[in-house]
Amino acid sequence: MQDRLPPLDALATFDAAARHLSFTRAADERHVTQSAVSRQIAQLEDQLGVLLFKRRHRALDLTEDGARLAAHVARALAELHDGLAAMRKAHRREVLALTTTPGLASLWLIPRLPSFVAAHPGIDVRIDATHELRALPSEGFDLAIRYAKLEGSAGTPLFGEAFEPVCAPSLLKRLPLKVPADLRRHTLLQVVSPGSGMPLDWQVWTRARGLPDFEPVATLTFSSYDAAVAAAVEGQGVVLGRRPITDRLLRARRLVAPLKSDVTGERGYFLVVEPRAARKPAVQALAAWLQEQARET
Repeated sequence: MQDRLPPLDALATFDAAARHLSFTRAADERHVTQSAVSRQIAQLEDQLGVLLFKRRHRALDLTEDGARLAAHVARALAELHDGLAAMRKAHRREVLALTTTPGLASLWLIPRLPSFVAAHPGIDVRIDATHELRALPSEGFDLAIRYAKLEGSAGTPLFGEAFEPVCAPSLLKRLPLKVPADLRRHTLLQVVSPGSGMPLDWQVWTRARGLPDFEPVATLTFSSYDAAVAAAVEGQGVVLGRRPITDRLLRARRLVAPLKSDVTGERGYFLVVEPRAARKPAVQALAAWLQEQARET
């Protein structure tokens, strides 16, 4: 049939020969023998009914028909290549690396992530939960949510925080907590994270509430805030709640704030995007989503 297209493999071989004007170099590019290239070109000429090359001694030139076909084939192969690349890109999963503190990761970020994953099925997010200050470019991170002083910190502000005592509802059935002085009868859950720069000291709150010489009946100390909050949920004591991080647990009534007395903190959370990564559409999407979540918070 005259309208039948030549095999794609033969057209690709012709394209290589037309670009190099050499069957030998075309054979190297196509990873076949020179005789295989010569045979494919001859079959292509026979199918089309035209000569494509002028064969001279140690030289090869395109005929007018060959030049016209070479232009058509080059455009068609380029469009095919671009189309396949776009299709592969659309189905390729992209992995973004984000570093932040363990408390923010487990209590604020992770519960919200399903909405981002549902809206962006081709993007995977790798969470690095640590108190260590990661160097974004050298350690391969695209974004960071930093905990820092509200004044003079780099990055896009997400939200500040306020402190208030919170505990499990079941704990109040055993020990009342109606005024700040009642905390003396409770076990206080505290966090000590060397080098984290996260002052979660009960003294900040008790001094602000007029209890400078406060001594609880007992304390339990943890190395991470999310562990202290988990102990509070289990009714093991009272933790200094950091809103809005603990808001989800308060709405679910897994924790309550019986004193309704908070103290505004001097620190907050900031979004930092690695400059080169900021050009990636996937990073832009995650950054926009984080800022939207922060506004809702």
